[in-house]
Amino acid sequence: MPKKNKIKPQGSPVMDALLLKGEAKPIPKIGDLVEGVIINLSKNEVQLDIDGLTTGVVRGKEIYDESGEYSNIKIGDKVTATVLELENEQGQMELSFRYAGHRKAWQQLEELEKTGEIVEAKIIDANKGGLMMRVGNVMGFMPVSQLTTEHYPRVEGGDKSRILQALRKFINHQFKVKVIDVNETEEKLIVSEKSAWEEKQNKALSNFKVGDQVGGTITGVVDFGAFVEFGDNLEGLIHISELAWQRIDDPKQIVKVGDKIKAKIIAIENSKISLSLKQLMIDPWKEVSKKYKVGQSIKGKVLKLNPFGAFVELDKDIHGLIHISELSEKQISEPADTIKEGEQHEFTIISIEPENHRLGLSLKKFKKNVPQGTDDEISKDKSSPPAKEDKETTETK
Repeated sequence: MPKKNKIKPQGSPVMDALLLKGEAKPIPKIGDLVEGVIINLSKNEVQLDIDGLTTGVVRGKEIYDESGEYSNIKIGDKVTATVLELENEQGQMELSFRYAGHRKAWQQLEELEKTGEIVEAKIIDANKGGLMMRVGNVMGFMPVSQLTTEHYPRVEGGDKSRILQALRKFINHQFKVKVIDVNETEEKLIVSEKSAWEEKQNKALSNFKVGDQVGGTITGVVDFGAFVEFGDNLEGLIHISELAWQRIDDPKQIVKVGDKIKAKIIAIENSKISLSLKQLMIDPWKEVSKKYKVGQSIKGKVLKLNPFGAFVELDKDIHGLIHISELSEKQISEPADTIKEGEQHEFTIISIEPENHRLGLSLKKFKKNVPQGTDDEISKDKSSPPAKEDKETTETK
C-alpha cells in the first residue's frame, strides 16, 4: 500500500462547492478504492471520470496491474483504482491500478489455495532449489520436491550443477500446478506440480486395486528402484528390493529405460503406487531346501563386503551371508583381512531359513573340516622345495 501523503489544506473548489450543497459523496481517503469510467487512454496515462465530480489519472508504473484485469481496457470501461493522492499538481486525483491489481491478484491466489483448483503456470527461470513460475502476473516458486516424478531431475549423486542444468530445460514451458502457500505480506507464492498430478492420479487410480497385474514401460531408473508408467499416464515405483529375489546393488542390473514389463500392484497409499516385479516370478527360496543342506560344502563367489561380513552368490537366485565371525578362527577387524570381492571360495552351509530368504555360511568351518591330504595340501606340498637327501642313505642305495 502506498505511503500516506499529506493532504493539502485547501480542497478542490468543485468538491467544496458540492459538499456545501450536500450533493457530493464523502471525499475518499488515500488508500481507498474508487470506481471510475475511462475517458482517455494512452500508453503511459489513463484518465477516469470519478462520479462526474473530478478527474482521476493513472500514470507510468501505476498502470501495471498484477491481476491482469486491466490488460485490455478501453474508453467507456468502468474500473477500480486505489487513491494515491487527492489532488496532484493539475488538480486531478492521482490513482493506481497497480495497488488495486496487486490486492486483487493476491486475493485470487488465496482463493486458488482454498479451492485447490489446478492452473497453468509458465516457467520463467530456474535455480538449484527449483523453478520460478508466473501464475497470472504474480511470480511464484516451485521447489524441486514439488515436481512430479516425470520432471524430477534424476541425477546420480545429487550433483547440484547437473540438477540446475536439468531444470533449465523447462524454462518457457507451461506446467499444471496447484497453489499450496500464499503470503501477500511477504509476497510469497509456492506452487506444486506434484499436488496437481496427485489429484489426477487419484482419479485414474479408481480403476486399479492392490493385487492387480499391470503392463507398463520403465520411464526412469534410480539408485532406489525404477519408475513404471502404466494405465492412463499413471506412474508407480518398483523399489530395488522388489526387482528380483536375489540381492542387487544397482537396479540397472535388472531393468533399463524403455523396457516393457509386467508388474504387480503391492500397495496404494494416496497417489503413491508401489509395484513389484519379483512377485510375478517363482520364489526360488521355496525350493532352496531341496538344493542345499546344512553342513554341505559349497563353492560360492564373494559379491560384496560390508562391515559385518559378506554376501556370497551360490547361484543366480540364491545368495548367502557369511558373518565376520565365521570368516576365520582368528579375530579379524574387517572381512577384507580374509576375503576379497570377486573371489571364489569353498564354504560350509550353517543355516537355511527359506521363509526369511536367508542362508548362513562359514569359511572357518570349511577350513576346519578339510581332511588331510586334500588337493589344497598336496598343492602346498608340491610348491615346497624338495628336502635334501641324507648323504649316508644315498650312498647305501
